Amino acid sequence: MAIEIERKFLVSGNFRDAVIRAERIVQGYLCAAPDKTVRVRIRAEKAFLTIKGASDKAGLVRSEFEYEIPVADAEVLLTLCESGVIDKVRHLVPFEGHTWEVDVFHGCNEGLVVAEIELTSEDESFERPDWLGEEVTGENRYYNSMLSQHPYATWLPVEK
Repeated sequence: MAIEIERKFLVSGNFRDAVIRAERIVQGYLCAAPDKTVRVRIRAEKAFLTIKGASDKAGLVRSEFEYEIPVADAEVLLTLCESGVIDKVRHLVPFEGHTWEVDVFHGCNEGLVVAEIELTSEDESFERPDWLGEEVTGENRYYNSMLSQHPYATWLPVEK
């Protein structure tokens, strides 16, 4: 079984000088239940179907299965998704032996910038770049599946 271990942070500084690659991602959810998600994603010139299980209590670990599918199929599947499609640009930023994925959201999630790091174990140590802000690992509202249903633009200003 494939396992995903990741931590998620808000971005509070300039990461752009260290970006080695950026690509647009458009994704939607065929299922966005609290205990499972089924995602359709078009990333650059490829498309994927991803199934994820429920996160553990800390929000760090969950099962994940990803399969490449034809882009034409993904385009049709996006029309079948639950409300809200995520549109973002993912920036890859290497730092101290890890590659951070920094997502700059567009559309209804404009203004939100989130960094994720994938780890090999829950207790793996890592250096934090100076542009990293508050940790939001395990906070459901920052999951892409939740952002598709409750976009950042609808949050009360005191919650930003």
